[in-house]
Amino acid sequence: QVQLVESGGGLVQAGGSLRLSCATSGIIFSMKAMGWYRQAPGKQREWVARITVGSVTNYAESVKGRFTNSRDNAKSTAYLQMTSLKPEDTAVYYCAAGPNYGDYDNPHSYEYWGQGTQVTVSS
Repeated sequence: QVQLVESGGGLVQAGGSLRLSCATSGIIFSMKAMGWYRQAPGKQREWVARITVGSVTNYAESVKGRFTNSRDNAKSTAYLQMTSLKPEDTAVYYCAAGPNYGDYDNPHSYEYWGQGTQVTVSS
């Protein structure tokens, strides 16, 4: 059974930091690209970041320079370090796993999804 479990969300003031974790099981983690998406209330799900099998990273323009995507294959876990948080970063954040060759910002490129973790940034 495949599981992706996000953790690390919470309430933080603007300018603060959070680190999200995505712990996986039931997949060969080292062979999967890992993506992060977010969905704010009333908005569509938005791609945030992706890390490939070889740890090549891509970021949405809105988070570039503030968010860092990493992975620990030994722990089958992906991370999203978020700094300089803004109120507009408030959303439910989801991690996703998929083939390494997929389009990094296409949700259909991902096979498995977590349930999400809430991030709230107060002004």
